[in-house]
Amino acid sequence: MVSSEQRRKQLAREKYLRQQQRRAEARRKARIRNASIAGGLALALAAGGAYAAAGGLAADDEKKSDNAAAEPSATATSKAPDPCEKPAKGEPGDKQWKKEPKMSIDTSATYTMKLDTTCGDIEIEMDAAKAPRTVNSFEFLVGEGYLDHTKCHRLVTEGIHVLQCGDPTGTGQGGPGYTIPDENLDDPRVEKGTYPAGTVAMANRYNAQTKENRDSGGSQFFLVYEDSPLPPDYTPFGTVTKGMDVLKKIADAGSTMDPQTGNTPPNATVVIDKATVRKE
Repeated sequence: MVSSEQRRKQLAREKYLRQQQRRAEARRKARIRNASIAGGLALALAAGGAYAAAGGLAADDEKKSDNAAAEPSATATSKAPDPCEKPAKGEPGDKQWKKEPKMSIDTSATYTMKLDTTCGDIEIEMDAAKAPRTVNSFEFLVGEGYLDHTKCHRLVTEGIHVLQCGDPTGTGQGGPGYTIPDENLDDPRVEKGTYPAGTVAMANRYNAQTKENRDSGGSQFFLVYEDSPLPPDYTPFGTVTKGMDVLKKIADAGSTMDPQTGNTPPNATVVIDKATVRKE
């Protein structure tokens, strides 16, 4: 016959095991949630091809191995008043090119891309020496008016902190018709798995689990407004030199899930009215 003390110990052990199971399940769900948020960033911004929601981007080795398919998670924020102005008249273009543009930039020079947005001006100093083909591509696309009148179609405010732009379709599926290779992935700023605030980097369709879709960047890019845990798989090609306050204003307004595209567009009306590139 089981004594009351033995029964008490048995119940305590069962309670402990249930607690451990609940904690393990909570950790598993947290990994999936973070993977969904970060994976949604990279793949929603991928250049060309169908929108793919696959995840697993995080700062530690355990989470890097969790690059499994997952739906991007909506940012849970209440909708704040729109802090931005109405867009200028005009529509995004739909030009496509079969090949990456020929190199025409001076890799020893500094190039600055200015985004005149409905929320304020953002300036990005681009690193032509470390990411020459990326900078050359943007110099070409901007010259073609490719970014003019385009929406920044995704904002992430949990797990990672980024604003995503560069898709004329505003869906996360658009691109210029060509892809460019990954560059500058050994940059010391990002090699430890954190993209610091102010970093501007390329989106792509790379899947760290299968090692597929390297060199799949196009026109879509993301601006980091707070330090964000991401593996060094996304070409860091620029730094925000003006407009961090603009990004904060956009982030403070939050985002809302679009059920049709799976994107989390910002509540603020973020449109690039005009993009320009100047050589310093």
